[in-house]
This record gives sequence, structure tokens and C-alpha cells, in this order.
Amino acid sequence: MTRQQRPWMMWIAILALLAGLGIGGVTLVASMGVWFGLWDFRRGFALLQFANAYAGWIAIAGLIITIGLLALSQLWKTGNASKLVSLALIGTAAAGLGYYVPEAYRPSEGANIPPIHDVSTDTVDPPAYVAVMPLRADAPNTTVYGGSQGMTKERLAQLQTDAYPDIKTLTIAQPPNVVFNRALAAVEQLGWELVAAVPAEGRIEATDTTFWFRFKDDVVIRIRPAGDGTIIDARSLSRVGGGDAGTNARRLRAFFAAL
Repeated sequence: MTRQQRPWMMWIAILALLAGLGIGGVTLVASMGVWFGLWDFRRGFALLQFANAYAGWIAIAGLIITIGLLALSQLWKTGNASKLVSLALIGTAAAGLGYYVPEAYRPSEGANIPPIHDVSTDTVDPPAYVAVMPLRADAPNTTVYGGSQGMTKERLAQLQTDAYPDIKTLTIAQPPNVVFNRALAAVEQLGWELVAAVPAEGRIEATDTTFWFRFKDDVVIRIRPAGDGTIIDARSLSRVGGGDAGTNARRLRAFFAAL
């Protein structure tokens, strides 16, 4: 026989729902404010930090409430058990999202993530941007390698080499035209926006837009003949931000893996 639902069970389910939606909403608003120009990315990251501080605890509490409501509903044979559990579960999922998104931007413990936003396989003669320059007209970050405030070419190269020793020039035993087409295919596979492809110069330029904050980072790929093969260099540069949390290095790794 089904018993009448206890009022406090409904209230606690609603509390879990509102708490989860609230903290999840902060995470969503953090990025939407940047998208619509209401504040810059620094405010967005500050909101993510706030959400991260509480979302994990709210998600755990929501999960406990969800399990508790399910158990009590079964024990007491109360009605609307599925409704109560659904409300608490939605709040738990929203809080989980509020925790996961900021964590995705946090470097793994012990990771060596330098405060740089420009990564190149060739740190002596980095590939130069040409076609994307008009798109970067309002970008705070310069395209001059090591030209950011408080940085030099030598220091940038050293920071990158120490943190990402695997990011280096690649030699491929195929002719340049074949490698050029492979590079174009990799750009398409990765979903980057192609800005320029100049086979005569062995130059490909593209823009990659990050998912959550819609940051636009630019990539230039340089392909040159070397004996019977081809050498290929690539550079990834953020338009804004002093550090990139390792994004540009991961992007180049993804490119070479796709290549």
C-alpha cells in the first residue's frame, strides 16, 4: 500500500535541485558573460574558481540526498518517489557540471605548465603568421615570438623546452606536396577554421576556437623540403591571456598525431 509523501522529503529534493542549478548556473554564466562581452575572461575564470570551490560539495550532498530519498521512498512506500529522486538527481548533475568544467582548466598535479601562450616546434626561427594578422588586429598578444611583456625570445624558448621537450620539428620521408595535403587533412579533421593554404610557400594558417570560453588561438604550419623528405614546423599562439594552461602544446600534439 502506498503511503502519503512526507512534506520534508519534497523540500529537501527541491533544495538539492536549486543548489545544484544555482552553482551550475554560475559556471554557465561565467562563459556566457565572456561570449556576449559583458566581462573579460579574467572575470569568467574568477566565477569558475568560485563555482569550483563549492560545486563538488554540493554534488556530493546532492548524490547523498538522491540515494537517501530513493531508499526512504522504497522503505516507507511513499508516492511520487520518482519525482523526488529526479529533482535531486537533476541538481546533482548540474553541480557535477559546475565542478567538472573548472577542473578541466586546472593542470594536473605536478604538471609543469609554464606561464606562456606561444608554442612553436622551431624556437630559433618560428613560423611567421601572415593571413591571420588582420584577424588579430585587436588581440592583446603580439605575434612576435618572445615579444610579450616581461618575456624574451630566449626565456620563452627555454620555458617551452623545459615543459614540452616533445614539441619539436618533424621530418617526414615524403615529398612536400604530399605532406602539405596531409597537413590540410589534419586541420580539417581537428575542426580548425582554415584561414590560408599556400602550397607554393608551404604555409597553412588556421584558427582554433576553444569550447567553453570561445578563445580563438591561431596556428601556422610551415612545410619545407629537406633532401628526399620534408620538414614540418607548427606554431600555436593565443590571442589573449598570459598563460594557456598547456592548451597550445596539446593542440600541436593533436595536430601531429592527426598528421
